Amino acid sequence: MIPFAAPVEDILLCLRDVAGADRLPDWDDETAEGILRHFAAFAEGVLAPLDETGDAQGCRLENGRVILPDGFRDAFAQLAAGGWQGLTAPEAFGGMAQNAAIAAGVSEIFSGANHSLQMVCNLVPGAISTLMKFGSEAQQTRWIPRLAAGETLSTMCLTEPGAGSDLSRIRTRALREGEAWRIEGEKIFISGGDQDLSRDILHLVLARTGAPGDGVKGLSLFLCPSATGGARNAVSVTRIEEKLGLHASPTCQLAFDGAGAELIGQEGGGLAAMFTMMNHARLDVALQGVAHASRAHQIAAGYAAERRQGRRADGTGAVLSDHPDVRRMLGEQRSLALGARAMACLTMTELAMGDAPALVDFLTPVCKVFCTEAGIRAADLGIQVLGGYGYLTEYRISQTWRDARITSIYEGANGIHASALATRGLRDPAGADAFAARVGELAAGDAGCLALRDDWQRMRAGMGDDPLAQAHEFMALTGELLFRAVWCRLAATGGPELLRLSRAVARRPLPVALPRAA
Repeated sequence: MIPFAAPVEDILLCLRDVAGADRLPDWDDETAEGILRHFAAFAEGVLAPLDETGDAQGCRLENGRVILPDGFRDAFAQLAAGGWQGLTAPEAFGGMAQNAAIAAGVSEIFSGANHSLQMVCNLVPGAISTLMKFGSEAQQTRWIPRLAAGETLSTMCLTEPGAGSDLSRIRTRALREGEAWRIEGEKIFISGGDQDLSRDILHLVLARTGAPGDGVKGLSLFLCPSATGGARNAVSVTRIEEKLGLHASPTCQLAFDGAGAELIGQEGGGLAAMFTMMNHARLDVALQGVAHASRAHQIAAGYAAERRQGRRADGTGAVLSDHPDVRRMLGEQRSLALGARAMACLTMTELAMGDAPALVDFLTPVCKVFCTEAGIRAADLGIQVLGGYGYLTEYRISQTWRDARITSIYEGANGIHASALATRGLRDPAGADAFAARVGELAAGDAGCLALRDDWQRMRAGMGDDPLAQAHEFMALTGELLFRAVWCRLAATGGPELLRLSRAVARRPLPVALPRAA
């Protein structure tokens, strides 16, 4: 097994030299590096060693409660004691008040070390953001300190049987009882729906308060704690899903049988409130893709540097990494990991800046799609580099592929994000215009990248009356354009490796046929 090593230097490179994190008013370079290195040591020493155990043991349901694998409870206790659950929470509520750019680095390291545990823990920042934006003062005072301290973990309860990505089909109902509410219904695919890590769980539940015919306008968002008044709330786990990967992350089916809850935000405004949490989760999933791409390259490069195979031209013994085809695959892995990381760091920094919301809205689905597909591709290449050992479990590259595979599906399947970019993303030109301008800044006069931007503009203008028919191609070209643009910036930082990789990126086959110039 090749131990996990947190890619701190690469994260700092992308934050400093591509994302321009020093533009943030609260950015302190020394503090940022110190936080990332401190968490990296914790991830390498505590979180990563549990990843293999968690994959082998999985979760189990005993007497209606979920039990996580050996060691996870103690690791979470250390995580909470270190204050990491409150990294972005306001200081007034017991948090560290760090920005989204630093949080991106911590999240990537967490996912690379132990994606399953990260899944259970990392809905908390989105829940805190939702409470800060939509919660009452009393709700904020009650819940944010508990979330920041690790006393409470959170879930996001949207999906139902027959109502996956189409939220207008949600049938779970919230019934008013005086000043209180009761939730009736069933939710599926709920990450961390139950666990034995935190004292309690705060479920954020999207439920119908209007008539079924009201569609998404009849949905409201509720805070539904796992316990009320010292007793278990009427929320039960009916099953844990058996999955391809993420075995140590309990994906639960939950039954709400008149569970007590309170409204957050406005009645009928549930979708707007939930999107605050969903958008955070989508960027977090992009970072999971980056983490898997990086880890896949780390395993493959380590193996290829040691595995003896064949001979060099001079007749001396060779290792795998001496062979051109293996170097090609390792180079693609490395370029995907570093470029996808730069894309995600750029988006998280713009989110933290807060002055270009249209650009962030445009970049978010692009990052979700490109970064998750980069993680899957890099893991698949890693299996190929290791050959037969890649198909076995010994080096755990197969687990990397299994864990990465879900990222293009959850938090909105990638095809849905492509459709959204081609419709809502182009309806208001502000986001696409800001994207084109940012590509120009990143490319810094690179003729090839700017020519590709012209091709992208032609595709954008030619989407026509049926943009959904071209949604996949448009998303593919948009992601490729941003990927090449951030590599222009990476190449400008100098260094022989980055220059070599940037030339390979520039020679990549385009994922779609380009529109013809008029």
